[in-house]
Amino acid sequence: MDSVATPGKTLALIREKGLVPRKSRGQNFLVDSNIVRKIARAAGLGPDDTVVEIGPGLGALTQELAEQAGLVIAIEIDRDLISALEENLKDKVNVRLVAGDALKVNFDELVARFKRDGGGRLPTYKLVANLPYYITTPILMHLLTGKFQITELVLMVQAEVGYRMLALPGSKDYGALSVVVQYYTKPAIILKVPRTVFYPRPEVDSLVVKLTRRPEPAVQVGDEDFFFRVVRAAFNQRRKTLLNALGSLGLERPLLLKAMAATGVDPRRRGETLTIEEFANLSKALQQQIERR
Repeated sequence: MDSVATPGKTLALIREKGLVPRKSRGQNFLVDSNIVRKIARAAGLGPDDTVVEIGPGLGALTQELAEQAGLVIAIEIDRDLISALEENLKDKVNVRLVAGDALKVNFDELVARFKRDGGGRLPTYKLVANLPYYITTPILMHLLTGKFQITELVLMVQAEVGYRMLALPGSKDYGALSVVVQYYTKPAIILKVPRTVFYPRPEVDSLVVKLTRRPEPAVQVGDEDFFFRVVRAAFNQRRKTLLNALGSLGLERPLLLKAMAATGVDPRRRGETLTIEEFANLSKALQQQIERR
């Protein structure tokens, strides 16, 4: 099967199958085979690797992944695309197509349906996805907090989202997403992708970002759920001081002040100035103060 990643082939398939790209699902299909190869190469796949692809669309990237990996499991939510995918990938014997919603999938269980190692254990695997804007943050939270056996994620996202993942304290892009991503992974920008290589053409450019899972989180926090509550509260109202922003946690002002004093955090600072280490220390200090009440 010829590559789907060309404007002519993509348009022909859309017309042949009577497909209408859905803006509500962020369906913008890659039509540049060079970009496709670079994304697949970024995943560093070999014949022993298993890779999960979210949102294969018409299968442009899936075709390339299948050339490099031992097993490709592609999950697509749009059933109208499934028949096109089945046709485009019929000669790829190492591809498994699954209809489903990635937000509701236990990825370890999904992989276990198709592969176990020699001892019957679940192998580690990689994940590649072209994430539409509306689902980027929810799916990232699902992938990272789900404790799945994913070692690397190669994600194409809107450029602004990619920059937020790598943002440092004090920058305008630094936020809760930055902390979550950097807590679980080591992020790196792989490739800038112009809007001109998609059909239909989106309104913004994209970035390909590689997230390498840390063996252990970047910092020790005790209660992860509480840590992320503190982080979200600090960023929910960016113009407020940290003391006022954390008031949304329902904690008394004296308790907040004691925790901040114990960690050397000025209550007049704003959340976007705190490092991930400072968030971790503050979170643990708040937990200690709560336990002493």
